[in-house]
Amino acid sequence: MKIATFNVNSVKARLPRIQEWLPEAKPDVVLLQETKSVDENFPAMEFEALGYEIAVHGQKTYNGVAILSKRPIEDVAKGLPGDKKDDQARYIEATIGGVRVASIYLPNGNPVDTEKFTYKLAWMDRLQKHVRDTLLPTEMPVVLGGDFNVCPTDDDVYDPEGFANDALCRPESRTRFRAMVNLGLTEAFRALHSETDAYSYWDYQRGRWPRDEGLRIDHLLLSPQAADRLSACEIDRSPRGKEKASDHTPVWCELEE
Repeated sequence: MKIATFNVNSVKARLPRIQEWLPEAKPDVVLLQETKSVDENFPAMEFEALGYEIAVHGQKTYNGVAILSKRPIEDVAKGLPGDKKDDQARYIEATIGGVRVASIYLPNGNPVDTEKFTYKLAWMDRLQKHVRDTLLPTEMPVVLGGDFNVCPTDDDVYDPEGFANDALCRPESRTRFRAMVNLGLTEAFRALHSETDAYSYWDYQRGRWPRDEGLRIDHLLLSPQAADRLSACEIDRSPRGKEKASDHTPVWCELEE
């Protein structure tokens, strides 16, 4: 089973690029983030024409997550538990082929001296609790994929000094990411790759993409049952180099059947 995560930065604006990429990459499951679309306006027909079932959790203009799957999507849950007042569309999970998958758009958190950073850290605490108390006890294979808006280490950012006080690299963010992994999760890319300069996001501004000045903030976290089946994980840089591309590029992993 090939599972990809892709922050598309507006599913409508990026639809032609996604329609090109899907037949080329042939993922069985795609976890989308930042769709920026209410559910009724999501381009369902276009993805169904390519053979995908769809589960969406969206809102107007901002955020939005979705799951595309070549296999039946079952037991869909929308929204991260733990705060009934949180109405931001940042989390959706479902079961596909016996694997529990989640598409995650974790808050950015900048500027760090505002409530946005407080919200990010609280959101990460809620996610950790959900993983610990709900997902891992099922002993199912679990894949948490998405834009985590965290560079786990200085190896994952082109300019560690310049980003030292950014919410993506702050110790508070990294500590929470590490604590979640320490619950028993495997970070799929790092399990198979040690190289630096392996990025999944390049800012549109100041020529970051041509100079390969990027960040690795899109991750796939696997439960022990999923990690036992991990056979490959790669960052697919090809979509980022195309016209009108998202500022993120897909990351995918393969689980043996």
